[in-house]
Amino acid sequence: MRDDPVRDNNMPFRIFCYIVLILTVSAFFVNACKSSGDRTQPTTKKTKPLDEGTIAALPLTYKTPADNPSTPEKIELGRLLFYDPILSGSKDVACATCHHPEFGYAESIDLSIGVNGTGLGEKRIFRSNNNIPFVKRNAPSILNTAFNGIDANGNYVPEEAPMFWDNRAKSLEEQVSMPVKAFEEMRGHGFEEADISVEVEKRLNAIPEYRKLFAEVFPEETSVSFTNVAKAIATFERSLIANNSRFDQYMRGDKKALSSRELDGMRAFMTSGCARCHSGPMLSNFKPHLLGVAENKKLPFIDSGFNGTFAFRTPTLRNLRLTRPYMHNGTIQTLDNVLLFYEDLHGKELANKNLNRSQLDSLAVQLKVQFRDIDAIIEFLNTLNDNDYDRKIPEKVPSGLPVGGKIK
Repeated sequence: MRDDPVRDNNMPFRIFCYIVLILTVSAFFVNACKSSGDRTQPTTKKTKPLDEGTIAALPLTYKTPADNPSTPEKIELGRLLFYDPILSGSKDVACATCHHPEFGYAESIDLSIGVNGTGLGEKRIFRSNNNIPFVKRNAPSILNTAFNGIDANGNYVPEEAPMFWDNRAKSLEEQVSMPVKAFEEMRGHGFEEADISVEVEKRLNAIPEYRKLFAEVFPEETSVSFTNVAKAIATFERSLIANNSRFDQYMRGDKKALSSRELDGMRAFMTSGCARCHSGPMLSNFKPHLLGVAENKKLPFIDSGFNGTFAFRTPTLRNLRLTRPYMHNGTIQTLDNVLLFYEDLHGKELANKNLNRSQLDSLAVQLKVQFRDIDAIIEFLNTLNDNDYDRKIPEKVPSGLPVGGKIK
C-alpha cells in the first residue's frame, strides 16, 4: 500500500474552468448593476424651437428701377394719370376710384366696383342695367408698395417686387397695366384686352397738355406710349410712403414711442407666431399661404388663388385702421374678427367649405393666437398706422373728365 497521494493529472484544467466561471459571474453582476443604474429616463430627442420671425422699421428712403428713375415731374404726371378716367374703356373709372387717399389708397368695401359704378367707398354701387361683375378681390393699399418684396434685412429689388394677392406681377410698372386691361376693373365693354392700350395711347396723344407733359418727362420719346404711362403711374405710386409710424420710431431707437401695453401686444404677436409670415419691415413675407378663408358670396365662382392652390399672399399689416375690410376678399370686417379667425384655426371647422384641415398651410397650423392676447395684439397693430402720407388730389385732369371717375 502506497503512502504518497495519487497525482490528479486534470487539476490544472479544473482550476482554469473555475476561474472562467468566477469571471463570467462577476461580469454578469457588474453589467446588471450598471444596467440598473441607467434606469433613469430614456433620452428624448430635442426639437429645435420654431423661429418667431423678425420685424423691423421701414427704410427712410426707397429704391427705384434702373430704367425708371423718379423725378418730381414724373411723379406729378403719374398723379394726373392716376386720377384721370381717360384710361378706362368707358371713361368712368380711374385708378383712384378703388385706391383713394381717404381709405389709405385702398377701399372700404369688400370687393371693388370698377366699370359702370358710381360713388366712393361704401357708397359705391353699380349703375342701372349693369352686366359688369365685381372685381374678384379686395383692393389692397398702394401705400408703401415701393418696399414690396423687402426682406428682414432690408433687401429688395424694385424690378422684381411681387404684386397682387397672387403675386402674378413683378414691379409696379408691370402691375399698373393690368387693371387697365381687366374687363371688370377699367376696360369694360367695347374694347378687347389687346386693343385697350392702343386706345389709351390714341386718347392721350390727342390731348395737347398730355403731349407736353410726356415730352418733358420722357424727352427721348416722340409720342405718348403705354409703356411710359405705366412708368409714370408706377413712379407716383412708389412715392406714396407712410414710413414713420410709432412702431417705426420705436424700432429706430425711440423707446418712449410705444406704451407698455403696446409692447405686451408686440411680444404676444411674436410668441403667437404671427411674425413668421408677417415679417420684415412691411410685416409681410410676400409669400402665398392657404388659410381657408370663406368665399365671398358676391362671386359666382370659387377663387382658387395662387396657381389654383387656394393660397393668397401675406398682406402688409401697415395702416390697417384705414384699409378695412380684411383678407383677400374682404370677408372679415374687423381686426378683432381677424384674430378670432386665427384662434379658431385650432378646433373649429374651416370657414371655406371647399377645403379641409389637412390642406392648411403649415405655418398657419403652428400659429397659436390666444384669446386673452387679442386686445393687446390689436393695440400693437395700431402702432403701425401712419396718417402722414401724400393725400394731394388734383383739382382737374387734362382730359377734363371728373377727377377720380364717377365717385360723386
